[in-house]
Amino acid sequence: MRIIENVLSDRGSKYAVSGGPAASREAAAAFLVELTRAKKFARATHNSWALLLDEDGRREGVKNDDGEAGAGAVILRMLEREGLVNHIVVVTRWYGGVKLGGDRFRRVTEAVRIYLAECG
Repeated sequence: MRIIENVLSDRGSKYAVSGGPAASREAAAAFLVELTRAKKFARATHNSWALLLDEDGRREGVKNDDGEAGAGAVILRMLEREGLVNHIVVVTRWYGGVKLGGDRFRRVTEAVRIYLAECG
């Protein structure tokens, strides 16, 4: 599990991005349980995530917005473009009191880019 804390901030909201191998829905669920064992992540406003599964050459996207409408789809599209399979990426947001509107998608995109760049 790789966690990059304090990766971004915008108008009081703070972001982290994390990820790791997950070759099934069950592995993704286990990853999320492990991540949220840390109280900081359990108390986050949103833990949006996506996973691109590759089962015998057939790809299936799995995502969850966790209340941050559309965030899971943004993460999934980026995983598809990169061809990163069987790897979960989670963008965590702690709400800072100001709604970000469409800028939230830019922040999610930026967080995933940073994660992908650091993980190669």
